[in-house]
Amino acid sequence: MKKLLLFVTVVTCGFSSFYAQDIKFGVKAGVNVATLTGDVDDLTTRFSLHIGGVAEIPITDKLSFQPELLYSSQGAEVDEGLGFGGVSFNSKYKLDYINLPLMGKYYVIENLGVEFGPMIGFLVSAKYDLDGDSGFDGESDSEDIKDQFKSIDFGLAAGASYKLDFGLNFGIRYNLGLADINDIDGSDSKLHNGVLQVSVGYMF
Repeated sequence: MKKLLLFVTVVTCGFSSFYAQDIKFGVKAGVNVATLTGDVDDLTTRFSLHIGGVAEIPITDKLSFQPELLYSSQGAEVDEGLGFGGVSFNSKYKLDYINLPLMGKYYVIENLGVEFGPMIGFLVSAKYDLDGDSGFDGESDSEDIKDQFKSIDFGLAAGASYKLDFGLNFGIRYNLGLADINDIDGSDSKLHNGVLQVSVGYMF
């Protein structure tokens, strides 16, 4: 992880040395529509949040390099069902990551850009939450399952964004997880992250 962060810093500083007068920094936040795909059944999307910082470093008039550092809450929900005695429940896999997308941005027209690039994620926490309903008297249970997931994820991200002249911008992006994040001993099941993100940001 230290080597990766050092590499990103060197690359970013290298670009900055050529375009220091044009580099812009900003913040962004928005909604995640997340799920887990692979050898799994009965999982549905989980609505959560992402937030973090952005830098945009111009390479040409139309092409930019856009590294980001985001906190992203991901995972999935399990289909609601009825257990013993007609008890209803809803459970969630909550996977929290620090994501580092390294995006290339191409402006198709003024202010409208398409984005594509690799992304690496570092797992911060992983929990399995069970929310009871009638039979549990409102009680809930949470289990730490971080040891069941790999600490690093990687994939590809693609999307589009539109910025207004005064700095406000809007974006939509899909993060496709390529790494198998399942780390349960003896399990051959494959598990991948998939996240649709809708965000609002501001460039200073």
